[in-house]
Amino acid sequence: MTESDRAAFLAGDRPEDVFIYLDEAAVSNPEALEAHGERVDGGIVLVLAGEKARSVFQQAAGIDPMAFAKEAMGTEGTIDADCTGGTCPAGDGDDHEARFVFAFAEEQNEEVGDLYAEGDVIHGYVSCACGRAYSDKWVVGQR
Repeated sequence: MTESDRAAFLAGDRPEDVFIYLDEAAVSNPEALEAHGERVDGGIVLVLAGEKARSVFQQAAGIDPMAFAKEAMGTEGTIDADCTGGTCPAGDGDDHEARFVFAFAEEQNEEVGDLYAEGDVIHGYVSCACGRAYSDKWVVGQR
């Protein structure tokens, strides 16, 4: 993976792929993931094809990504535009750092309306160090 893969995902240009951020303190062997991702401040970013990403996320995070997303959808928070952190609705500080982020892009769809009519939409799900899961979605380029 290259920095351009991450930039393309964040621009909405990789709707078939999934973005994963793993805090280095939340995984047992972050060095093993470096060959497949990009090291960023505090962790590793991976941009992978859908099924492979779900499998990697489940192995690294120990959480089924679809069950995690469903849980996170129940609580709104704010995810950073680069998808490597966010603002936990439970508070701020060291105990509210993102442990994992799982995100995907959905192409613009005017028929659906709402945000989807405005452009490509990023959906993100965060597992916070405090134990809370939360979600956010936004139109690409509007964050």
